[in-house]
Amino acid sequence: MEIKEKAFAKINISLDVVSKMENGWHEMRMVMQSVSFHDDIKILVVPGDGKVKVYTDREYIPDDERNIAYRAARIFLDGCNIQGFDVNIDIHKRIPARAGLGGGSSDGAAVLRGLNRAFNSKLSRETLEKMGEKLGSDVPFCVAGGTVLATGTGTTLKRLKPMPDCWVLICKPKFSSSTPELFSLIDCGKIKCRPDTQGILTAIEEENIRDVGQRLFNVFEDVLKGGRDTINKIKNVMYDNKAIGACMTGTGSAVYGLFADKSQAEKAYAALKQDYKSCYLCGMKKEIKI
Repeated sequence: MEIKEKAFAKINISLDVVSKMENGWHEMRMVMQSVSFHDDIKILVVPGDGKVKVYTDREYIPDDERNIAYRAARIFLDGCNIQGFDVNIDIHKRIPARAGLGGGSSDGAAVLRGLNRAFNSKLSRETLEKMGEKLGSDVPFCVAGGTVLATGTGTTLKRLKPMPDCWVLICKPKFSSSTPELFSLIDCGKIKCRPDTQGILTAIEEENIRDVGQRLFNVFEDVLKGGRDTINKIKNVMYDNKAIGACMTGTGSAVYGLFADKSQAEKAYAALKQDYKSCYLCGMKKEIKI
């Protein structure tokens, strides 16, 4: 049996690190949004002795237990006590790595959804999200995507009204940032500027995309080392072309801009593409039905 799934990228409409917990993890408060830009996942289930194999079109991506899609398949098979089948996973990558776009997490979530379909397991969204927690903090969100307020370690999800439609331009500069390093640099007691998360929630509820755009904010931009000028340069190109908001996503280094007008988004895309190879124009993605 062959199953095809799309693994959608995510952006952070807001990202706040609220506090550091005693166990060393950080308490987060984020508005997360999936977009139509995606990887393609093909899952082939055949009779066998329980092997999982991963194939990708990128040499730098591991094909063993280091790959989140591999681990997702193992967790699903073991969790559902499924035996007698091999799972072959073919990943066609579009989402750049180490960009803050949740590419690996979304691949893992797509495998959970795909195997749920392949075996007709009829697991609920909540059950798949619980499986996703074992894989990474972004995976539960990526199971169904859409528009979500994420709190706790990022795995406590509150579904929101869908984000108003607009164009999303994503630009990934050449450099990548380190998630562990940025978390090590965050001092929650000294954060001077935080996102107006409540204002964003109100704007989403009122379907006011311009008010959303004016409030985009990511606390990691203030602790970013060795790339802040590049991030600001990309954002300025977007604003020069009438973006209604621009922000770094996750721990970076990708930057996205929201545009109400497609022609302005295309102009910004053309301008950025001259200096940055990894540019992508897409739209908002509503919640995936499980």
